[in-house]
Amino acid sequence: MAESTIRVEGHCHCGAIAYEAQVTPGTVRVCHCDDCQRLTGSAFRANIAAPAAGFRLLRGEPRRYVKTADSGARRVHAFCGDCGGPVYACAEVDPQSYSLRLGALDRRRELGPPMGQVWTKRRLAWVCDLADVPEMETQP
Repeated sequence: MAESTIRVEGHCHCGAIAYEAQVTPGTVRVCHCDDCQRLTGSAFRANIAAPAAGFRLLRGEPRRYVKTADSGARRVHAFCGDCGGPVYACAEVDPQSYSLRLGALDRRRELGPPMGQVWTKRRLAWVCDLADVPEMETQP
């Protein structure tokens, strides 16, 4: 039985870059690697894969930063040149899929919780201990 996909739209914070893609709900992954922490300025990055055939830029042209991994693999990290908002990552040559940044998607709440985590040896110790941290629904 084939997994069902949905069409999602996303954009950077200022809206200069917009795109659409087909994704499969329930396939969100969290990455705790040092690169994802540094590239997001946060504790981890949440991503969902979109096959290249279903990805299309609707507006704008993202800036590209090419990261070379220790393995020699080269990945493009695309972001808005105006607001700096991350958009996606993909292989530098002939991408088969795009790793979409969950926070940039309009329908992110419909995609479900993460199905997996990678690079957990780099995870910040407090990430799994947020249940007892005081919370507020908005910022005062």
